[in-house]
Amino acid sequence: MPDTVSDTPLPMSRQQQEGRKQEVSFTDVLSFVCSRWCDHPLLLAKTLGGVALATLADVCTPVLAGRLVEDISRHAAGPAVEKTSELLHLRDDAGLMVAGLIVLGLVGLFGRRSSFIGISHLTLAIMHRVANQAFDRVQRFSTDWHANNFAGSTVRKLTRGIWAIDTLDDTLLLLIAPEVLVLGGTTAVLMVRSPLMGSVLAVSVVLFAMLSILLTLRYVAPTARASNEWDTKMGAAMADAVTCNPVVKAFGAENREDDRLDSIIRGWRQRTLTTWVRGTNSANLQALASLAMRMLLIGLAVWLWWGGNAGPGDVAYVLTMMFLVQGYLRDLGQQVSQVQRSVNEMEELVAIFRRDPAIQDANDAQTARFTTGAIHFEHVDFQYPGQAKPLYHDLSIDIAPGSRVALVGPSGSGKTTLTKLLQRLYDVNGGRIVVDGQDIAHVTQDSLRSHIAIVPQEPVLFHRTLAENIAYARPDASRAEIEDAARLANAAPFIERLPEGYETMVGERGVKLSGGERQRVAIARAFLADAPILIFDEATSSLDSESESLVQDAMRRLMQNRTVIVVAHRLSTVMELDRILVFSQGALKEDGTHAELITREGGIYRRLFELQSLEG
Repeated sequence: MPDTVSDTPLPMSRQQQEGRKQEVSFTDVLSFVCSRWCDHPLLLAKTLGGVALATLADVCTPVLAGRLVEDISRHAAGPAVEKTSELLHLRDDAGLMVAGLIVLGLVGLFGRRSSFIGISHLTLAIMHRVANQAFDRVQRFSTDWHANNFAGSTVRKLTRGIWAIDTLDDTLLLLIAPEVLVLGGTTAVLMVRSPLMGSVLAVSVVLFAMLSILLTLRYVAPTARASNEWDTKMGAAMADAVTCNPVVKAFGAENREDDRLDSIIRGWRQRTLTTWVRGTNSANLQALASLAMRMLLIGLAVWLWWGGNAGPGDVAYVLTMMFLVQGYLRDLGQQVSQVQRSVNEMEELVAIFRRDPAIQDANDAQTARFTTGAIHFEHVDFQYPGQAKPLYHDLSIDIAPGSRVALVGPSGSGKTTLTKLLQRLYDVNGGRIVVDGQDIAHVTQDSLRSHIAIVPQEPVLFHRTLAENIAYARPDASRAEIEDAARLANAAPFIERLPEGYETMVGERGVKLSGGERQRVAIARAFLADAPILIFDEATSSLDSESESLVQDAMRRLMQNRTVIVVAHRLSTVMELDRILVFSQGALKEDGTHAELITREGGIYRRLFELQSLEG
């Protein structure tokens, strides 16, 4: 570990990121989905009620069919004299069985329709809520988390997991639930008619279910999980290349990026092919087991009939029941595989729900009410996660309300960290930060940050209109207020020259605008925020002279009547400020005005200023 202390957290290695992944089990995912069902009890009841009704109709159908065959066989062997009382009874009973089969068919149709309508509303309600909750959680994850996760892969995890809910709901509620009910019901009915065949069917179903589950969990699932991981990598690589397309074009690296993505797609393709092949193998083995069970039961029924222990109706019931069970057993194996695939696709989504935001509001958090912007760092200790040494130790700073303070020092000295702690993007390890008498650890994050306006070195704009980007600080602002903020930020002239003016779409991250234009939009946004505390983070470091002059003019205007913190490497921007704090390796080394510090022999500020003067 080098002696210097970095001002920003070290990027995590791939091994560290893998080590921090939260393991999500099969039961964790099922528990997650079941808890979401319970959020909508009426829709769940409608779905399961329809399933139960349709399943009951299916279970009763072989019973009525067997009895109908029994009536027909008795009629064929009955007295020759027609219209005897026995034949009339058989005819009436047969007619009743036919009517019963028709009613069961209609009941099954009604039950299935009810279950389909119910699950449509249930699944969409769950997907809606989970999408909102997942986005809410991701938005509130720490700066470190976002720095270590591709935006593209995060979106992929969310969308894939949300759509997997649809598949999992259909599979569990519309397919597996009735399959289990049918198999249990037919087994019970057969047990009453023939304990021997009922016992054989029960054992066969249990063995078949165990085979299906073992094949899915132990044989197919591992490759499915690997396939999903590579799918996430593919989405991340695509998003990374598309986002950085200007850099790709600048170096003529389109072919290089094509090759990089192709290598990832090859990895995804190989693992996905393995998953599909294993899925096919699993289905074939399950089909073979189903065939063996079917032949065993049919052979047993014929053997019992041959020995006089079963009648034609019993054989007909077994045959009808086996055709019914055959379809359900075949589907059961497929559906268990489908459940596992859906579970694999939801694992990363569930892991997001299992991760708590690193920075959370305290239970007693109050709404921040800052008026003057007096800032006090009181004996603050801070150490970035993953670093061996603390950055700050017993740091105390008082910033008077309405003062303009510059933070100066070499890279990694602790300047930007001070502003991040003030925004509570990280929590201090010791001491506290107080603004206008309120400890920021005991106010809500939203209210804290609403009192702080930021103009960063590289302003990030949404792919929305210029008006929407300026009004992001205050969405209820009128058009007149937006235009006034743009004028104060020296942004109005270039905006009004655009064909669509304030309705111009700025492109992803504002790529349609120059650096100076983006900076002025950010300043206009800060004007509209009208916050008592203002932070400039290297706001002019990458601008040309003309843009820098316009931005500095707007900055002077914006600084009036606010507490201002300016993070600067270019010392020409801080000479006019009220106070300069000089940091080195996380410690406050010098404190004074430009005139005071420039005369200090051997001082850090004087050395930095002289170096920049020589470079100029």
